[in-house]
Amino acid sequence: MADGFSLFTDRSVVAMRVNGNLCDLAAEVMETDTVEPVTIDSPDGLNILRHSAAHVLAQAVQQVNPEAKLGIGPPVTDGFYYDFDVAENFTPEDLKVLQKTMDRIIRQGQRFVRRVVSDDEARAELANEPYKLELIGLKGGSTGDDNESVEVGGAELTIYDNVDPKTGETVWKDLCRGPHLPNTRMIGNGYSLMRVAAAYWRGSEKNPQLQRIYGTAWPSKDELREYQARLEEAAKRDHRRLGAELDLFSFPEELGSGLPVFHPRGGIIRNELESYSRKRHIEEGYSFVNTPHITKGHLYEISGHLDWYRDGMFPPMHIDAEYNDDGSVRKAGTDYYLKPMNCPMHNLIYKGTAHSYRDLPIRMFEFGTVYRYEKSGVVHGLTRVRGLTQDDAHIYCTQEDMKAELTRTLDFVLSLLKDYGLEDFYLELSTKDPEKFVGSDEVWEEATNTLAEVAAASGLELVPDPGGAAFYGPKISVQARDAIGRTWQMSTIQLDFNLPNLFELEYAAADGTRKRPVMIHRALFGSIERFFGVLTEHYAGSFPVWLSPVQVVAIPVAEEYAPYLEDVVAELKGYGVRAEIDRSDERMQKKIRNHTKAKVPFQLIAGEDDRANGAVSFRFRDGTQLNGVPVADAVARIRASIESREQVLTAWQD
Repeated sequence: MADGFSLFTDRSVVAMRVNGNLCDLAAEVMETDTVEPVTIDSPDGLNILRHSAAHVLAQAVQQVNPEAKLGIGPPVTDGFYYDFDVAENFTPEDLKVLQKTMDRIIRQGQRFVRRVVSDDEARAELANEPYKLELIGLKGGSTGDDNESVEVGGAELTIYDNVDPKTGETVWKDLCRGPHLPNTRMIGNGYSLMRVAAAYWRGSEKNPQLQRIYGTAWPSKDELREYQARLEEAAKRDHRRLGAELDLFSFPEELGSGLPVFHPRGGIIRNELESYSRKRHIEEGYSFVNTPHITKGHLYEISGHLDWYRDGMFPPMHIDAEYNDDGSVRKAGTDYYLKPMNCPMHNLIYKGTAHSYRDLPIRMFEFGTVYRYEKSGVVHGLTRVRGLTQDDAHIYCTQEDMKAELTRTLDFVLSLLKDYGLEDFYLELSTKDPEKFVGSDEVWEEATNTLAEVAAASGLELVPDPGGAAFYGPKISVQARDAIGRTWQMSTIQLDFNLPNLFELEYAAADGTRKRPVMIHRALFGSIERFFGVLTEHYAGSFPVWLSPVQVVAIPVAEEYAPYLEDVVAELKGYGVRAEIDRSDERMQKKIRNHTKAKVPFQLIAGEDDRANGAVSFRFRDGTQLNGVPVADAVARIRASIESREQVLTAWQD
């Protein structure tokens, strides 16, 4: 019998896997056990580092404010958080005090010591922690929140003591599943507290609102600085800020949360995104359909959405009721819902016509606006809205053809995303949620295996997402990395055997029998709004020429050269180029600064030499220039940049 301390001498090892299970280094292992090291820079190691930092934060909060009550403190992507019930909200000054307190705890090198306790023992020890007491009853069960599993997700209940290495006394304790670092000193100095937010206990607005402190933790100070630099760059690219600066879209308070409006310049970009998508879909054999924004609730009873998705839908509108003079009901009304998705309506279109196997596959496509009741705490710019337009397609095919159709769909999705400038992808396979699905296990297994085969054949990395599927079928999600390495979920492809059955969809097979089609759900952008926001950040507002709201601005050196440039602008407009001339009273250098700030791809400048030689001078977004370019060549190069969907930031190199 041994423990991880004696098995591993590498100081970067912070935990171990014993027979596949994550354990503290102090855990005892048998000679017959399979033991693997977990290093601090691995995904599991980073989570353990961040989880340990979250516990030190909680200890610091209760040192500073002994009356604070503890919520939960899980690791999250790039960091951690901990929730607290406190009498007064945390301030930025509080975070500075807490970070200094954490520094002292970390330098003490307190040991994290795991203890298994019974429910009654845990309740006795944590009698003053009401939120922990609530979690104790959830031991080993589904909490409804993955982050709560850091507390009670295991088969046994455990408490971690923070032990003073000098005295051996427990100085603080917390309910926790673990594992943790061996001691606080291993957290090092690569951590920082970031911000404060409000959060409802267990994510429900019916519960108390707590204060959530977010932090980040990395194996070294240098990695922390690199992360902070990435955050600074992300802030510069924030689509909400760029949307206002470039006059693309806004969020009027009069409309309500999560309901954006697109301004004329944003409308140009959106139209270009949609127009190119329509063109490619026509080439790919899709038929365009259109469906209404509201429907009787019965439609979503058939599809199952009212059973499984009701919380994500806006409340019903009860209409068409008739009343007698005394107020009694003469005719019962009907509940109508804003549609949260398009697929049930597309099923009705399919069902409205008899189909033969010769008709399949049928590929329906719609830019369909849907409405989802996102909680106010998660609404975020264009990337999480309540009114969104999906580029939604539903493909109906035979079971024999579904694999080929899925392969074709995935190839089309990746090709179109590349046309918009995204190049770096991996795939995620979302499988059945055992508590939220319709249909048989056999059908789910076949659908999941088929998607896995198609994903593997693409050659892209495939990452599992257990339990992440919608209730009617598994899905592949295309994850795209942007210009600064962040990952965004883009397209989804779902394979569905169940909705065709619920809607009793049929086609006449070659042998004369009636069969159910297989249904493929596919959203390429996800939503126009979200895709717009992602591209804005990917390009930092400097869109490729074909998407830029204004592609060319002509700037005369003096007013006398304006007529010459008017002719150049007219020629460009004749070819469909979005060109304009700046004849304002601003000085030329101010005009150049203004249009550079507006991220216009091409500024055409002309003075006496240019006019005399039938030429223009180019100024590019990065300030570089090309002088004396003949007008015919200038027009040709601008048109070529648009047609090739080129990203132009600097002067061309001949």
